[in-house]
Amino acid sequence: MPAPLDDLVLLDYRRRVAGLYAGLRARGIDEDGWRWWRAQRDELFASHPASPVPADRRAGFDGLAYHPYDPRLHLGEIALEPAEPAVLEVAHSAVGTTPARRFAVLPLHLDGHVHRVSVYWLDVYGGGVFVPLRDATNGTTSYGGGRYLLDTVKSADLGGDVDRLVVDLNFLYHPSCVHDPRWSCPLAPADERLPVPVAAGERLSVA
Repeated sequence: MPAPLDDLVLLDYRRRVAGLYAGLRARGIDEDGWRWWRAQRDELFASHPASPVPADRRAGFDGLAYHPYDPRLHLGEIALEPAEPAVLEVAHSAVGTTPARRFAVLPLHLDGHVHRVSVYWLDVYGGGVFVPLRDATNGTTSYGGGRYLLDTVKSADLGGDVDRLVVDLNFLYHPSCVHDPRWSCPLAPADERLPVPVAAGERLSVA
């Protein structure tokens, strides 16, 4: 088990992430907000003791890699649509699963087509909305297990109201296990892969 001080370090990291997304929503979900979000994430990953970047790599860490901002992928507030309820155990990158309940879908208008993405409620203490995404970049320019758009358990929340979510695919990000396999992260369900590439958001570093 981690020492109490380790727990407090992780608590501080969670506070910093919550503050980052609160600051982003206050600034606005747009390209300027995206640049600020990127800079804040880079600083957090480079310097915080609970960073997903391993301690022995932080001195040489020069920032996360992203696709250029694409204003066409700022999709605005999207009304949720009803979904056939489904309960599943979301597989992790390493050991474990997370119980989740699909309660809605998000219709994403991409390349002239509508693609519906599941919206999950994570059935853990307190719960939270979870929107993972697989697309045709997975395994090439992005992690094979997908990326996250929203994970409100960890305060990754772009905003919305009681029946809408703010969606900007430029804010897609990798789970922590991409940076350090010691993390065990929920993966996007493999059977919901989008047939199109989403060349936006965090990407794998180019060697």
